[in-house]
Amino acid sequence: MDQLVEFVVHHPFLWGALGLIVIAFLVNEAWRNASGAAPIPPSQAIRLINGEDAVVVDTRSKADYKKNHIINARHVPLAGIDSRTQEISRDTAHPVIVYDAAGTSAGQAVTKLKAKGFTRVHALKGGFNGWQADGLPVTRK
Repeated sequence: MDQLVEFVVHHPFLWGALGLIVIAFLVNEAWRNASGAAPIPPSQAIRLINGEDAVVVDTRSKADYKKNHIINARHVPLAGIDSRTQEISRDTAHPVIVYDAAGTSAGQAVTKLKAKGFTRVHALKGGFNGWQADGLPVTRK
């Protein structure tokens, strides 16, 4: 314990930087939860797909989509989201689940779709990799 106190006393800038990083992380998480932009886990995505016939959108590259994807997912690359919203759903109140490879850029697609008027759009937590890690079904068709 004495070493920790000594470290804190001798490195106040490091502790200050750590404090700022922690605060920034907490603010970011609070904003995501408040704005509804928090990713949903695969279990919740399955409930939306089965219970409300949610539209699933794959934003990965065409090559990755052709290798395998979530069953019935529509391929709309992230760059084409703005111009291809009619392919996703004509009903902007219909639930939409967007995923990428690891869940890192699907939030951008969520933001773009919300700007186009979609009200129930969610990113898949962990993306396609998380889906596969949970042992959930995929297809090549």
